[in-house]
Amino acid sequence: MTARPLRADAQRNRDRLIEAAVEAFSQGGTDEVTLEAIAKDAGVGIGTLYRHFPTREALVDAAYRDELTKLIDSAAELLGSMAPDVALRTWMDHFVAYMITKQGMGDALKALIASGGNPFADSRERLKGALKQLLDASIAAGTIRADIDAWDMLVSLSGVALAGDQAKHEQIGRLLDLLLDGLRFRR
Repeated sequence: MTARPLRADAQRNRDRLIEAAVEAFSQGGTDEVTLEAIAKDAGVGIGTLYRHFPTREALVDAAYRDELTKLIDSAAELLGSMAPDVALRTWMDHFVAYMITKQGMGDALKALIASGGNPFADSRERLKGALKQLLDASIAAGTIRADIDAWDMLVSLSGVALAGDQAKHEQIGRLLDLLLDGLRFRR
């Protein structure tokens, strides 16, 4: 049996709750984040929050998965509107932003895992698939080398996100530019 789609107003409430949860949890310190504050920031009552997310863990899981889905979906969207190598470089920026948000949500995600949840069950494969789509398009366009493994690239991007000075976004941009330059053909 398939779940019925939400009414438009219920979907808007759910989306606002997830957005408010991502913002709250990514600031760190899950213990200080109350569900009441999230509901208030989303402009709904606590009952509405609990109708959509019966537990804190359900809300954390939905918030993380929503961020992951946005990142993955952006690959095809970017390829539809940009040259493949530009789409790849733009997606790299999106990936770093996702990693920064994920790092901020670390405490909330650890609590979710401790309660038996596994928000990362299919993250790796989904991320590899999105990145492979961008890499394949760039390879087909002749703008990057053909010997690039999507997992190696994800590890490299993660390293930039972890090593880059988050307060200095220009440093992260320079590191991503260097990484993309390393993917290009040697001439």
